[in-house]
Amino acid sequence: MRLALSILEAEEAKWEARLGESPSWRTNAMRVIRHKAYQVAHKRVQTALHRLLPKSEAALPSEIAQRIDQAGL
Repeated sequence: MRLALSILEAEEAKWEARLGESPSWRTNAMRVIRHKAYQVAHKRVQTALHRLLPKSEAALPSEIAQRIDQAGL
């Protein structure tokens, strides 16, 4: 899930940098839509990640965090 968040953040930043650059209003409108879609997807993945955590814990369990770090994510 962290990998998905990283990918979404990169795509969101890419489209944010392109907002309003084109002289065509249609192209600019499509870029705004794509940027918003990535923002929504980012929020949904974050929500899914938080739902996986036990309510009593604010962070990932140490064993899971170590495995994610070992995998390089």
